[in-house]
Amino acid sequence: MSDPRVEAAITHWAPRYVEHGVPVGDFLDVTRSIGSWEDWCAAWTEAGAVHEELGDDALAQGYLRSAGDHYLTAAVEYHFGKFLFCHDIDQMQATHRKAVAAHRKAHPLVEPQMERIEFDYLGTHTLVGNLRKPLGIDRPPVVLLIPGLDSAKEELSGMEFWFLDRGMATFSIDGPGQGEAEYDLPIETAYEKPAGAAIDALEARDDIDVSRLGALGVSLGGYYVVRAAAFEKRIKAVISLSGPHTINDTIDVTPPMTQLAFQVRTHSPDFETAKQKLASMDLTSVAELVTCPSFIVTGANDRIVPADQTRRIAQAIAGPTHVQIIDDANHVATNKAYMYRPHMADWMADQLGARANERGVAV
Repeated sequence: MSDPRVEAAITHWAPRYVEHGVPVGDFLDVTRSIGSWEDWCAAWTEAGAVHEELGDDALAQGYLRSAGDHYLTAAVEYHFGKFLFCHDIDQMQATHRKAVAAHRKAHPLVEPQMERIEFDYLGTHTLVGNLRKPLGIDRPPVVLLIPGLDSAKEELSGMEFWFLDRGMATFSIDGPGQGEAEYDLPIETAYEKPAGAAIDALEARDDIDVSRLGALGVSLGGYYVVRAAAFEKRIKAVISLSGPHTINDTIDVTPPMTQLAFQVRTHSPDFETAKQKLASMDLTSVAELVTCPSFIVTGANDRIVPADQTRRIAQAIAGPTHVQIIDDANHVATNKAYMYRPHMADWMADQLGARANERGVAV
């Protein structure tokens, strides 16, 4: 393997792929077959198509649960084909459409089912989220799940079950510069705007309890969720996973594919212009406005967002804060996910009054 971009993708993101639903055998087979970054998207698109075909076959035979599982795997493999393939927008977008379509096939087949919700953003655009509700619980609390720079709502399916199993609904969204919205809307550093729009959409419903609403953000979403909670007081508890405090403090040491993603998703002509647009992505005098309880996690060996950035967030937040810096862990601690994911879900259940017993019944 000679292409440093392929090596960087494998080095930085291997545990993330597996933790979010890519079978380890697929990860090994696909990455071993790729000699150049130019082949990355096509290889993962081909792998995803295998799972989508398995889903179609299972559905035709009436095996609904199996079909749903296959479609979710297809969606996440398509997603990881396109997630940083920003130098070829046409190919990236074509595979992205496949990810969204495969995921939507799964919506009525998985348990709990998913509901696609399209909601107004600033009166000019439409954003999209996927809502899931725990089985057998009336008007559950809800957790807003916010992706990062290169993730999307389809990837967050791998995290939803931690909350669903504990009696909480989940609402995974694509904000500006993310997922389905990344082509029309650039990154929005003032993320309280899309977060507020998502909460407005949830408040229009009578089947969930929005007075008990938490929010989780992953990577760049770890910045977004803190920014949102500082100004959007309907958020009652926050989980920030490897969020940056000041993005331009770290952006120059991120992998080249990530730098290009910042350029493309800020809708900038070059990287320097992107950095200028991102200068306001700074939690100085903002994090201290967060008064709700917070759970802050990062890996001590994070090479994308150094752990000191996350420590700065934790130190600045005014509300009660639980901090977990995990030894030998990478970005978002995906190589040590077992060290924090059950704990963070239990913590959120406590904050929102949603603890469930082992049978999934609210207590």
